[in-house]
Amino acid sequence: MRRKHDAAATGARAAIVDTSTGLNNMQQLIQLRWIAVVGQVATIAVVHFGFGIRLPLEQMAATLACLVAFNVASQARWRSRQRVSDRELFVALLVDVGALTVQLSLSGGTGNPFVFLFLLQVILGAVLLETASIWTLVAITSGCVAALTSLHRPLPIPLDPGGGLASPYIQGLLICFVLDAALLVTFVTRIERNLRHRDARLAALRQRAAEEDHIVRMGLLASGAAHELGTPLSTLSVILGDWRHLPHFTSDPELHGEVCEMQTQIERCKAIVSGILLSAGKARGEASVATTLGRFLDDLLAEWRTTRPAVTLTYANRFGDDDPPIVSDSAVKQTLHNLLDNALEASPRWVGLDVDRDGDTLVLTVKDTGPGFAPEMLAQFGKPYQSSKGRPGGGLGLFLVVNVVRTLGGTVAARNRSSGGAIVTIRLPLSAITLEEPEAHGR
Repeated sequence: MRRKHDAAATGARAAIVDTSTGLNNMQQLIQLRWIAVVGQVATIAVVHFGFGIRLPLEQMAATLACLVAFNVASQARWRSRQRVSDRELFVALLVDVGALTVQLSLSGGTGNPFVFLFLLQVILGAVLLETASIWTLVAITSGCVAALTSLHRPLPIPLDPGGGLASPYIQGLLICFVLDAALLVTFVTRIERNLRHRDARLAALRQRAAEEDHIVRMGLLASGAAHELGTPLSTLSVILGDWRHLPHFTSDPELHGEVCEMQTQIERCKAIVSGILLSAGKARGEASVATTLGRFLDDLLAEWRTTRPAVTLTYANRFGDDDPPIVSDSAVKQTLHNLLDNALEASPRWVGLDVDRDGDTLVLTVKDTGPGFAPEMLAQFGKPYQSSKGRPGGGLGLFLVVNVVRTLGGTVAARNRSSGGAIVTIRLPLSAITLEEPEAHGR
């Protein structure tokens, strides 16, 4: 069930990515249409008033008015709607093809050098549309060009390519080429960038889904192991408790101390197993303990110091006077334990923990004086099996830290200190851990 839920969530996120890309592409077409309107107005004015070539201004102006009205309606529509289908992109391109066909039919048909603007629509369709829609657009534009060979109003300009740049037809061809090239480079580049961003986001979603599935499998394995370890740990705890009272051990202080230490470590193992079972088998908030942020951190560090007495831990709490009520979350507790343990392995003599507040965000910074992170580890920070310890299967601690914090809506960042060592910073929204005030039910 959990895997089906994760797959459904990943599919929903992928649909959102596709929707965003389609909307961006539609916005590009709207911008291109405004450029086409301005370009047509300028071209008609230059040809009619500058070159003295009579054009049917009323019909051409009416066509432009329809195109402007369609573009205004498109802008209004795509402000309130977020999903763009292939059919809607296809219709938008058809409107542009239709407007261009009407304008060319009023100004010379295929004898108009701007007839090659049809290629702009075809190329945009090849980038934006699905295969069936692309070939349908090719067939329609080809039919429009064929119809323009006979259904057009003659344009009184000489088709004299031998006149070079002095020929109005060659000038029109040159302007058409420059327009086609500039618009294609500009808009195809933007559309390709949208598609690349979409592919990158989809790849990130697939990677996240794979990591979440990996965590689920690890959780099942851990909970199964915890269940199996519970019985032998309880047995060892009972045996050591009996040994502590035997004369053979009470008469030897050194041996009695070792037995007590063994029992302490067994109790710690039992607490870890209980924490694993609680995290794996119960939703967050169930059987949780209400506390405050300051008390939670103080208790966490006191417990951590008890089992690691040789380390020097510098703790600086700069959160402020406010001490908000929070839920004592075992996942957050284990996350900080993992970070402190990693810092301790890299820097056995000193570990630092700073607590700060940035608006509504809790900032936890763990520092050490070890060798720091290798560049390749920083580049793949938080990925599984990225470890500097060289152990098979290592690197899962930071992987779990990153995913637990991400699940709570936070982020984890790592960098090396200029003076030596490493810094890992957790930014966690306070809303993810603060205790909600009970709602008043009085009327």
